[in-house]
Amino acid sequence: MTRRLAQVAKKVGVSEATVSRVLNDKPGVSEATRQAVLSALDVLGYERPTQLRGERARLVGLVLPELQNPIFPAFAEVIGGSLAQQGLTPVLCTQTKGGVSEADYVELLLQQQVSGVVFAGGLYAQADAPHQHYKQLADRNIPVVLVNAAIEDLGFPAVSCDDGVAVEQAWRHLVSLGHERIGLVLGPADHMPSQRKLAAARALAEAAGGRLPEERVARAMFSLEGGQAAANRLIGAGVTGIVCASDPLALGAVRAARRRGLDVPREVSVVGFDDSAFMNCTEPPLTTVRQPIEAMGRAAVELLALQIAGSSVPSEELLFEPELVVRGSTAQALRA
Repeated sequence: MTRRLAQVAKKVGVSEATVSRVLNDKPGVSEATRQAVLSALDVLGYERPTQLRGERARLVGLVLPELQNPIFPAFAEVIGGSLAQQGLTPVLCTQTKGGVSEADYVELLLQQQVSGVVFAGGLYAQADAPHQHYKQLADRNIPVVLVNAAIEDLGFPAVSCDDGVAVEQAWRHLVSLGHERIGLVLGPADHMPSQRKLAAARALAEAAGGRLPEERVARAMFSLEGGQAAANRLIGAGVTGIVCASDPLALGAVRAARRRGLDVPREVSVVGFDDSAFMNCTEPPLTTVRQPIEAMGRAAVELLALQIAGSSVPSEELLFEPELVVRGSTAQALRA
């Protein structure tokens, strides 16, 4: 401790007593000197005291599963801007295959003594994935907010787009166009948003006096190629309307139909989910269900800022209403 005080004091050009006052959060030190001492701690590689954790430039981790799906950069832009308005600095952590894992990022963020973490997609949405790093954050009382459906019992506040309403909007739109054989392209079986979408579709089918056959549910990795492979199976099963769990999956479905020589939307209608960037520029322009990312992103940051300030926040999930955006990838079903 004495060696640390001496090193920091020398670095800043103040007495060890002044450094000690800063580390113990005592009054009598100018703000400029205080910030200089804290910066010197960072530069020299020393951890700040727990009570000063939130003052490390008021950093907030923003953890994303990828950047290829344009919905995640969109969330990053909204959340990053809202954090800046709160005087918080985002630290973007993006996973790559074979690269730094989500758990590794959490470890790095803890080392940086961040004020909080926002997860916009991640392993919390996968029931079979490891979740120990979330417990680490909870044990350290780090403020956390999750964006979109999570497994139960994590105990963090969450903001989500209502997956059930999203499927209902897409499904009823296809039914209104005369489609009777409607299929779903979803994520993996343990993916919580996909589970919610599937439950909603089954309820709609039952309400109409039928059921959703298993051959009309195809699962895929969240990519254009995954969507193409899954949609190809659905088209082979006679489906004429396809509801997808993301826009890239929907673009893959459009490609699958075209590879079979089918016209979209005349012979196969496709609905996406997200309304991410440039979906109005595709051919045909994609009918999709829009996530309200502006409202969701602002709400996530507000929940985080309240926690950082020491206020309690509701643990209940905040559900946001999606909006169907009808474009050119859906049309009246062909008469048999």
